Amino acid sequence: MQSRDRQDAYQSLLWSEVLLLGLLGASLALFGSNASLQTVYELPELRLVLLAAVVFAGSLVAILAGVRFSVEGRRQDLLLTCGFVAASVSTLLFGIAPTFGGNVVGTRDAWAEVLGRLLGAVLIAAAAFARGRVTTRDRALRYWLVATALGLVLLWGLLHTFRDDLTELVAGPAERPPATFVVTLALLAFANLVAVVGFVWRYRNEGQDLDRWLALGISVLLFAALHRVFTPLVTSEQVSQGDFLRVLAYGVLLVGVWRAIQSAEFGRAVAEERARVAREIHDGLAQYLFAVSTSASMLESGADLATTLPRLKEAAAQAQQEARFAVLALSSASGTAPFDAALRRYVEFLTADGELDVELEIDGAIRLAPDEQIEVFRIVQEGLANVRRHAGARRAEVRIGLRGGRRYVAVRDDGTGFDGVERPAGQGLKNIKSRTAAIGGAFALRSRPGHGTLIVVTLRA
Repeated sequence: MQSRDRQDAYQSLLWSEVLLLGLLGASLALFGSNASLQTVYELPELRLVLLAAVVFAGSLVAILAGVRFSVEGRRQDLLLTCGFVAASVSTLLFGIAPTFGGNVVGTRDAWAEVLGRLLGAVLIAAAAFARGRVTTRDRALRYWLVATALGLVLLWGLLHTFRDDLTELVAGPAERPPATFVVTLALLAFANLVAVVGFVWRYRNEGQDLDRWLALGISVLLFAALHRVFTPLVTSEQVSQGDFLRVLAYGVLLVGVWRAIQSAEFGRAVAEERARVAREIHDGLAQYLFAVSTSASMLESGADLATTLPRLKEAAAQAQQEARFAVLALSSASGTAPFDAALRRYVEFLTADGELDVELEIDGAIRLAPDEQIEVFRIVQEGLANVRRHAGARRAEVRIGLRGGRRYVAVRDDGTGFDGVERPAGQGLKNIKSRTAAIGGAFALRSRPGHGTLIVVTLRA
């Protein structure tokens, strides 16, 4: 079924590409064959705004790709980060900065911008074919960003040595663009075409949502470059159709990378929680099953039935409860059970023997992120487990709500309490602190001998 769904998604992407390329190709043919439609506008302020939008969106795409690389360590995200950094920095330094003070972009700056964008397009195209992961993520990201920056500096220095020998890039409405510049733009368009093909092929093999969005966004970038090839060049004070296409393309790319980083964060949270559940099954359930096995072996060896059988029943009951808790945690982590429903079921299991009365209150207006749901579930579980094992309490309260605009989780009991000196905090409280820190929250504890204990976790803003 999953293979069929992936094939259907791939077919959907192919039809989307055919439709997009058909529409953009038809519009390009219309503009290229009809001189009256090849309109440029003397709007330097609008051009500056469009370029600033491209730089802003491209920078965000680079940041989000870098965050995704820090989460998953994929070489693809590393190359995407450097590619969008090169394209955005080139546009900022050579397309926008020279216009400050009412100046016009010179030949050297215009060449530097286009060649910088070409460098970015080559890196992005390479990302489509990159495989594997990087272990030293922070170091690799620093090295590649430094290498990209040095490449841009080297490019500027190389262009500076040519001084006034560079081919002029500005052509009037009735003039043909310089051949050298047409070749450069054609190479830029070709790099974009290679990237489109690569990301479509990658999506066919892996089914990653990011690859689909990259294919669609870079398809628009492809025609933005082709517009500059087949329509007259403009000065830094004019706006053409290709400028609007670039802004549209970066908007599509921004949406795609944002969706990808959300998916990556959720996937990491789920994987980490499942690993924790596996450890807890090993540390909790496995021990009870070992006790069951030991008691059964003792009975086989002729041990006293009146003494051994109660131990066997208790160990089996504890193992059953631990298994239920693990199933609840896994269902909450994978999103198959609503958070509040899973937590209420856990409380029902915990209080089924009548040893502890728990009042659970969850504010219906509160919203928890996927990683917060997982950790809050385990914080409440850890807190109530401490109440049962150590507090000697008959009643506990759990509150998840809002106070002063901040979200909080509170676990209170009417047990014996402690002063932290004669009876220091145990492993359960340490686990709660570490889980709180994992989601950027704040931990507070108030307890006195004979007055119970209150644990408050304030969640991140």
